[in-house]
Amino acid sequence: MAPAGPLKIGITCYPTYGGSGVVATELGLELAQRGHQIHFISYAQPIRLNRSVANIHYHEVEVSRYPLFDYPPYDLALATRMAEVSELYELDLLHVHYAIPHSVSALLARQMLAWGASHRKLPFVTTLHGTDITLVGQDRSYLPVTRFSIEQSDGVTAISHYLRERTLREFSIPNHIQVIHNFVNCELYCRDRDRGQSRNEYAPHGERLLVHVSNFRPVKRVTDVIEIFDRVRKQIPARLLLMGDGPERSPAEWLAVQKGIRNDVIFLGKQEQIAEKLAIADALLLPSQLESFGLAALEAMACEVVPIATRVGGIPEVIEHGDTGWLAEVGDVDSMAAYAIQILNDEAALRAMGKRCRAQARERFSAKRIIPQYEDFYRQVLERSS
Repeated sequence: MAPAGPLKIGITCYPTYGGSGVVATELGLELAQRGHQIHFISYAQPIRLNRSVANIHYHEVEVSRYPLFDYPPYDLALATRMAEVSELYELDLLHVHYAIPHSVSALLARQMLAWGASHRKLPFVTTLHGTDITLVGQDRSYLPVTRFSIEQSDGVTAISHYLRERTLREFSIPNHIQVIHNFVNCELYCRDRDRGQSRNEYAPHGERLLVHVSNFRPVKRVTDVIEIFDRVRKQIPARLLLMGDGPERSPAEWLAVQKGIRNDVIFLGKQEQIAEKLAIADALLLPSQLESFGLAALEAMACEVVPIATRVGGIPEVIEHGDTGWLAEVGDVDSMAAYAIQILNDEAALRAMGKRCRAQARERFSAKRIIPQYEDFYRQVLERSS
């Protein structure tokens, strides 16, 4: 039977700036606040695990380098560490974010413990975030192991209905996949009521503030952000804040110079306090090629910031076109700029839409609503595995 009280959960994620690591870290923090013992197991401390919190533990995975290996076998080191931590701290289950290689490592750890002296059962849950399915899983060299690791998981969740359907269609797996949407802490992500001083730092003459948040990979189409802003800037005094870093930063910087708007485009780099910057913005630009959910849009909505995004993947599950933001086709920078100009020119409409954005974030995607879904899912998995 599943434990009646708090659970002991091991969480593994990529500790970088991407959405899967952010969601996994925020999930762990929320679960810890609800009394569960959370053990992060990864090669580096997750980027948002930047403060001391009760019930949170971090276990580093050390990967030794040998002349024999061109690339150290992280997945094997991770499996070993998962098994060690599970044995030492008597974990109830593992929750891995991103199928490859984390679910494979969890599967190996489960088998190691089952064959060990204690014959422990260690179920694991896999959460699919997107790229593990849409890119890595479709590489023919990875597809069989990705499918196998999903099939062997004791429980599988996906962050959107879009991702669930795509996984079932392209991998033809028999598992039931539970959709548990991403979430936002609406107490942390909220409008800055005393926003004058911080906003003046970036918009000293009362300009509109647009924002973009991503890891600057090609799929995020950061140069489209510049193109959209250039069109807006010609009609409205505005400035653009870009948070994040990655391979597309240099082309975006160069395009801003070519457009003659470099002084109005502010590259902030990677930011730990995303909420503080979102809280002073007016609109978010998210022209991605694909988003399995659109966490940046949700976090913006919680801050009453109107998202203008592409109609792809799971984004339409988050944004209702014309009511809580605007949607356009990929590459349609003219329409996205027109939506931005329309809403930014009407303060009353902007604030009303911003309030509807926050209401939707609170009602459908707040941590208070989503975290209990994970708790229920864990207990279902433990019941089935007992």
